[in-house]
Amino acid sequence: MYLVINIIGIAAFIGIGYALSRDRKAIDWKAVGVLFGLNLFIAWFLLQFPVGREMVSIAADGFVWVLNISYKGIAFAFPDWVNVPQMNFFTSVLLPLLMIIPLFDIMTYTGILPFVLQNIGRGLAFITRQPKFESVFAIEMMFLGASSAIPISRVQLSRMKSARNLTISMMSISCVSAACVGAYTQMMPAEFVLTALPMNIVNALAVVNILNPVKVTAEEDTIEKLDGGENKREPFFSFLNGSIIGAGHVVMLVCAMVIGFVALVNLIDEVLMNISPMFTLENALGTIMFPFAFLLGLDSSEAFTVAQFMGTKIVTNEFVVMLSAQPHVSEYSRHMQAVLTAFVTSFANFGTIGIITGVYRDIVDRETFELIAGNVKYIMLSGILVSLLSAGLVGLFVW
Repeated sequence: MYLVINIIGIAAFIGIGYALSRDRKAIDWKAVGVLFGLNLFIAWFLLQFPVGREMVSIAADGFVWVLNISYKGIAFAFPDWVNVPQMNFFTSVLLPLLMIIPLFDIMTYTGILPFVLQNIGRGLAFITRQPKFESVFAIEMMFLGASSAIPISRVQLSRMKSARNLTISMMSISCVSAACVGAYTQMMPAEFVLTALPMNIVNALAVVNILNPVKVTAEEDTIEKLDGGENKREPFFSFLNGSIIGAGHVVMLVCAMVIGFVALVNLIDEVLMNISPMFTLENALGTIMFPFAFLLGLDSSEAFTVAQFMGTKIVTNEFVVMLSAQPHVSEYSRHMQAVLTAFVTSFANFGTIGIITGVYRDIVDRETFELIAGNVKYIMLSGILVSLLSAGLVGLFVW
C-alpha cells in the first residue's frame, strides 16, 4: 500500500508544479519525461544494481578517507579534540572543511574541476536534450554551491534573457557544495546522500521545465568561458591562503547558524508551550508538511516525524536537521532513512534565497533582477519540489 502512496505522491508533486506553472501551455512534457526517466534509472542503478551500489560504497569510502586525513591536521593543533571516544559536531563535521574546501578550490584553480564539470554538463545536455548552459550549470551548482556557481558564470548570465536567468535562480536553490558532502555523510546514511546528489541535478532541470518553461533557440544555446577570461589569475600561494581563510569563515558561519537557529527554535518552543504544552514550532511545521511527508510512502507516525524535519529544514538549514536526526537515524526504517536523507540533502531553505538574490544583484540588469526578486516564491517552490521528488524517487527503491 505504501508503495502505491509513494507513486501517487510523485504524481501529486508533478501535479502541483503543473498547477502553479508560469506557462502551462509551454511545458515540454517529452523533455520532462526524459528527465524523470533518467532519474528513475539513476535511483535504480545506485540503490539496486550491484555495480551502482559498489560505486556508491567506493565514493563513501573516499569521503571517509579524506575526512580521516583532515583529522590529522586537526589533531596537530587540538589533539584532545580528536583523540576522544566521540568527537563533537564542530570537530568531526565542520573543522574538516578547512582542508576540503581548499582542496576543491585548488582543483578549480588548476582548471581540473571546471573541465570535468563542463564536460559532464555537456554530456547531460546531449542525453536530455536540455540547453547546454542550464545542463552545465546544474552540474556546477551541485559541486560549487550557488554563491560560487552563479558568479563564475556571470558573463553568460549577464547576456541571457531574463526568463532564463529566472530559471537559473530557481535551479540554484537546490544546490549543495561538494565540500559539505563529507560532513553530510558523517551525520546521515552516505548511500542516500550520494544518491540524492545526481538526482537533485536532474530534478532541478525537470522542475524548472514545468514551473518556468523557456524556449531556447539554437543561437542562444551556447556556453561562455567561465569568468570570461577577464580576471588575471592570482599567485597560487596567495590564492591558497585566501581559500583557507575563506574556509574558516564558512566553518564559523555554519557553526554560528546552527547555534543561533537551534537556540531560537528552542526559545520559540518555550514561548509557545506557555500557550499549550503540545504547541511547538516543530509540531506546527510538522502539521503543515504532514500531507507531503505522508505521500512519500510513510506511515502516519513516521510521516509526522519526517514532516517536522522537513519544515525545520526549510526555515533553518540542512545542518540543523541532520544534527537533530543523527542520534536517531539508525532507529528509523530504511525507507524513512532514504526519503529523509534525500529531502534534506540540498541548500533549499529561506536563507539560500537571500544568497541567490544577493549574488544576482551585482550581475544582471535591473529588469532581470526585479523579475528574480519578484518571483522568490517560485524559487522556494522549485527547491521544495526538487527535494520532494528526489525523496519520492529514492523511496521507490528502498523498503
